[in-house]
Formats: sequence, structure tokens, C-alpha cells
Amino acid sequence: MYQGLTALCGAAGQRLQGFSGRLRAVGPALQGLSGLLGAGLPTRRAARRLGHGWALLGLPLLFAIGGLGFWLSSPGAAPDLRPLADLESDLPAHHLAVLQPVPTETVEAQVAPLSMARKVVIRSGDTLMKLLIDAGIERPEAANAIEAMRQVFRPRDLRPGQAMRLAFAPEQDMSGRGGEPPLRLVSLTLQSSPEQDIRVVRAEGDGGFVAEAIERPLTLEVTGGAGIIESSLFTAGLRSGVPAPVMIEVIRAFSFDVDFQREVRKADDFELLFESHFDEDGALAKLGSVLYAALTLSGRRLELYRFTPESGVTDYFDSKGRSVRKALLRTPIDGARLSSGYGPRKHPILGYNTMHRGLDFAAPRGTPIYAAGDGIVERVGRYGAYGKYLRIRHNGTYKTAYAHLSRFAKGLKKGSRVKQGQIVGYVGSTGRSTGPHLHYEVLAKGRQINPKKIKLPSGEQLKGADLEAFEAFRDRIEGLRRERPTQPQLVKATCEAEPLEISSKPDGEAPQLESC
Repeated sequence: MYQGLTALCGAAGQRLQGFSGRLRAVGPALQGLSGLLGAGLPTRRAARRLGHGWALLGLPLLFAIGGLGFWLSSPGAAPDLRPLADLESDLPAHHLAVLQPVPTETVEAQVAPLSMARKVVIRSGDTLMKLLIDAGIERPEAANAIEAMRQVFRPRDLRPGQAMRLAFAPEQDMSGRGGEPPLRLVSLTLQSSPEQDIRVVRAEGDGGFVAEAIERPLTLEVTGGAGIIESSLFTAGLRSGVPAPVMIEVIRAFSFDVDFQREVRKADDFELLFESHFDEDGALAKLGSVLYAALTLSGRRLELYRFTPESGVTDYFDSKGRSVRKALLRTPIDGARLSSGYGPRKHPILGYNTMHRGLDFAAPRGTPIYAAGDGIVERVGRYGAYGKYLRIRHNGTYKTAYAHLSRFAKGLKKGSRVKQGQIVGYVGSTGRSTGPHLHYEVLAKGRQINPKKIKLPSGEQLKGADLEAFEAFRDRIEGLRRERPTQPQLVKATCEAEPLEISSKPDGEAPQLESC
């Protein structure tokens, strides 16, 4: 208390030195009083000797100084406030607080929001509310933004890997609360699909949010790819610059007629035409359909054309207009190696010769397994030495079975209907198994048969208007093929129209392909 009083008197004395002549004697007097007080308190022992005397002296002095301050603040003695910063720096904050009025425009300038941006990548298990709160947005603010977004986009449709851009600024917090102020969301931008952006922005006035869906213009191009097969069709496609999803679709289309384990040889070749969609910056936004695919296997050429007949069911057809789809796929897995065929063999675990009544495809754990054909799930679950086992009934004659799976597709159960090419499980090594692989069986009237020797009928044969429309589409594809270089490299044929896919029109309307 005595030290604070000493500092107060000294500072006040210095302050009064600059006032008018009528106060010239007051300043030195207070400075002298400050020296007296300071000299009277050299040590704690001296303070104890003085006892209550100093306290009795100090109280009247405080009242005197307060009255003097009131008198000095009268209109006739307006002080010069410029040295006030010196006084504030000399006194401890807990002894004296000095407030200065600040013009309104200065306050606004000091708290003007500084625009900041942050990119947030959505991960598995994330929710939009969690992402915004983790980014520093308060819960009520985040809830308002999410509610606005629901008008144009469902937040639960967010997918892992999507990126979201947030723009925000510090909240204008003048309450004097300690710590960092909460963030004020300015805008939120999300690419919901290759064709659309979702944008949520703060509305003017009420402080709420408004959302809008912004279409992203894309340019369609028909891209060609070709290559020589050295080891596998899939690898050859990737080396030629063909995207992996395109190669997977091509393999599935040919899997009805081609045994990729036995029929593909080194120096065989392939040729493709497929759709690509590019954004305004020229970046690939999404892939379209494979329009044409050809394989030359030991001199035998197979060609496929993607076409939608009047029935509306899109399929791949050969050059004569016959659908390549058959009742069952030859191989229900992509990129696998045939590790064991159908017939007698020495069992790798039991150690003696047994009849192997299926095909084994070695593949990494977790590789997707596809339904060989349309059908109904007859059995799903563990089944002795088969481990995790799945059996599908396709018709009154044929069934297919899949064994040693690591897990089944989500939602799959007995009685579920599946479509050909639908993922039904994943490669594993459950049951009596030496490593990850798929054991695949085809059953005819309840007995296992060799899947490679089964003869299945062909699919639909186009006729009439469908066949005429298909032939027009085929001729157009042949024209695009002639325009591309002979070397196995990627080429592009720009098409500003709808996807290059023709279908017959019952009313004689011009086919879709003519506009490309």
C-alpha cells in the first residue's frame, strides 16, 4: 500500500508540473511528499515502528489528492493528455486503470475481419458438424450453415476424400473476455460432384446463411488408347495411359468370352475409345463410358461396341449386333492369377491326392469378387473347410459358389438378389487355406463341373430399327478409329455434344450420334 501511494504521489506531481501558473506550487509539494513517504519506508522494520501512524497520515492524503484531481478536471483547467502513456507505463496495472475514449471508426478498423481460408479433407466417420467445430467455428454458427446447406445438398452424402474450403474471420469480440475469439464463418465451398459445386455464404443483414448449387461446365472428349500386351492386359493399358477404371470395365466386358489366364499372349494388342470429361482448366473431372474395345488374341480379333437399344438396357455388342453378355462370367475376379485348376491334385494341406472341384484364383487379400450372374443368394456364412462361403442360384440349372472369403459385401444375406458383376465379397484365406485366394465353383443341377468347359448361350440379337441404329453407330466408331494414329498412343477426338452413345428412336428422330 505504501509503495503504491508513493508511486501515485510522484506520478501526480510530475503530471502537475505542466499545468498553469496557479498550480506551480502544487507539483513540487506533492513531489516533496512523495520523497518524504519514500524516505519514511526504507525497510520493513521501520514500517513496523511507524505502526498505525503512517496509515492515519495516508488516508487524509488520499482524500486530498482525490479532491485535487476533481478540481483539476473542471472545464477551466483542461489537461494536456499527450503524456498519459507515460503515467500508464509507470504504474502497475492492478493499482490504476486509465481509459481513453477511442473514435468509433478506429474501433471498427481494429476489429475488421481478416479473411482466412482453410482446406478440410473429409475422412471416414467425419460429420459436417464435427469438421466445422474442429475448424474453430462455434456450434450455433455451424448449425446455421448446415441448415442452409440442406436446401441444396444432404450433408450425410459427404464422402471420404472430398475437399471442403472454409473462409472465416475472427469474431468481433469487444467483451473483454480472455483467450482467442471464436471464428466467424464467411463461406463454405464443397465440390459435391464433378458437375456441381455447393456454396454456402453469410447473408447480409441478418447474419444468417444462404446456399446455392453451382453447375460446373464440362467438356466431353472421346479419347483413344492402344497398346501391346507384354504381361497382362491391365498392365498394358496403364502403361499406355489408360485410366485403371477404364481397363477394369474393358476386362469385365471381355470376361464373357476371354479366359485371361490362358488366352492372352505376349505381343497381343488392344484398342479402345472411351469418354473423358474435362473442366474449364483442362483437368480431368470424370471418366465416361467405354464406347469401343478391341482385343487381338493370337491373330483373332474381338470387337465390342457399347450400345443402348430401344429397350433402354445398355450392353456391349459384337460387330454383328449380338450381345456379348452370357448367363455367367468366366472369371468373377479382376487381375487374379489362376493358381489351381479343376481336376485331381495333391492337396497343399492334407498332403494326399484329391479331386479339386473348382478354380483357385490367387489375389491380394481384400480384392473384390463379383457375382458371376444374376441370381438369389442361397447360402452365406461359414461352411466348414470352405471358410466364409457364398452360393448363388442363377436359374433352375446353374449355381456358383465362392469360398475362403475375408468378408461379404455389406447387407448381403440369404435371399438377397444380386446382379451380374455386383461385388458380393472380398478375397481372404478363411477355412482350410494356405494363403489369400478365391475358390470358385460352378454347379449344374447340384454337381460341381469345370467352369472352363461350360457352354452358355449368347445374349440378345439386335433386329429391325435397333440393328439399323447400331450399324450407324458402328460406322461412326470406325470413322473415329481411322482418324487416330497407327502408333499405340493416346489420341483425343473432341465432341461438344452429349455422350457418344447412340440409341434407336421409335419416332424416327435423328440418332444422338449425329450431333457429335
